[in-house]
Amino acid sequence: MKLMKHWMLWSALAGCMLSASAQNNPPPDGPPPGPPPEAVAACKGKVEGDKVQFTGHRGDTVSGVCHKHGDVMAAMPEGGPPPPPPR
Repeated sequence: MKLMKHWMLWSALAGCMLSASAQNNPPPDGPPPGPPPEAVAACKGKVEGDKVQFTGHRGDTVSGVCHKHGDVMAAMPEGGPPPPPPR
């Protein structure tokens, strides 16, 4: 009987934790955003694999490599995409 109470308590706690976790991460609305316009403009007239530099939306210089994203050629920052802006 005591074991059953412990199991039920832990199950209830796990359910509460999962519920709280789901509320902190709402599902995204629609498809993910495409590459920023600056990254697209930097690769205009370039071929995949070309190295480019462009000014990011925060005013910083970004070095990247042109990659095809669906129908769009855009620069992917070296080392991966930049971190999201602070909230």
